[in-house]
Amino acid sequence: MNNPWFQGGRAALLVLALSSGWAAAADKVVSIGYQAPLTGEYAQYGTLFRNSANQAVAEFNQSHRLPGVKVEVKFEDSKGDAKEGVNIARKFSDDRSIVGVIGDFSSTVSIAAGKVYAETHVPQLSQTASHPDFVKISPWQFRNITTMAYEGPYTANWVHDTGAKRAAIVAIQNDWGQSAAQEFARGFTADGGQVVTTEFFNPGTRDFRAIITKIARQKPDVIYLAQFYEDGAAFLQQIRQLGVKAPLFGASSLDEQKLIQLAGPAAEGLRLPTSFDLNSQVPNVKHYVEQYRALYHTEPNQFAAQAYDATNILLDAIVKGGGADATRQSVRDALATTKDFPGVTGITTFDPVTREPTKTQTRLVVQNGQFVPVATKA
Repeated sequence: MNNPWFQGGRAALLVLALSSGWAAAADKVVSIGYQAPLTGEYAQYGTLFRNSANQAVAEFNQSHRLPGVKVEVKFEDSKGDAKEGVNIARKFSDDRSIVGVIGDFSSTVSIAAGKVYAETHVPQLSQTASHPDFVKISPWQFRNITTMAYEGPYTANWVHDTGAKRAAIVAIQNDWGQSAAQEFARGFTADGGQVVTTEFFNPGTRDFRAIITKIARQKPDVIYLAQFYEDGAAFLQQIRQLGVKAPLFGASSLDEQKLIQLAGPAAEGLRLPTSFDLNSQVPNVKHYVEQYRALYHTEPNQFAAQAYDATNILLDAIVKGGGADATRQSVRDALATTKDFPGVTGITTFDPVTREPTKTQTRLVVQNGQFVPVATKA
């Protein structure tokens, strides 16, 4: 039967079955730990991660790739706090049913938890920790998102192609924001550009008028935003209200439809890179988007897609690492050999030494209230 409603409803029942324990009896349970901010300022991201992880695991269990084995996800709320992340890491490390963990959201919490996982030898795969230092903690850390060391210069090169020579940077004051600012600046100055000012703001800031006024005095050709959509929406509205007309580029963290909903017309013209195209016609992407919509009655975004891929990459490593007999060591070793994984955020390969992912990005611009792909040079 090809009825989309039936397929979506069936998938919804599968996820409900998984989360409520109503799945068929299995010979053995293999667990994945997932730490994410399920409450607090970044709870919306944790919700996206949990949705996609449940979707991926439900599909996996239904596929019977591991007969007689049920995979389950154990979620813990880090609240976006490094201390909570460390406590969760210790809890997951003590749970011998867990053969691998996913998370956290921010680089700060991921790194703090990662130091525990390094000591207890638990493979950790983050869907969003892009700070260069994350995978340097130990051989047990992996990520399936491109780092700012790649994305920053990539975006800087795009800005350079527009003819801009003077750039201002506005970044959130945390490990990720500092890395994003540094890497964009590195790429931009390498191309002969000049960073006229770099302004950091504390998490939770919603009044950017003082920063915008300071930037306007520098008369930059372009402004680069290393922000999340809540910050970004407020910034976009205020910079347009103050009459600053410099073109705006942003980090992939701004790839969120709610940014456009909150910022309204002020978001028009914003340009940013992404690894996920919601409107892609590639079969596995279409399947993921359709099922996510049917399950959760909302659109997935780049963050949700990253979590879906991270979960499926870890599930694949569990299969390759022995399935029912998988150990933390065998799963880590299987992760290290991940090559050409066909995810919804593109093909992912981990460098066997650095564990850094090889991926591609797409350029987007906000036009008429939508993120639209931008044609790139041949």
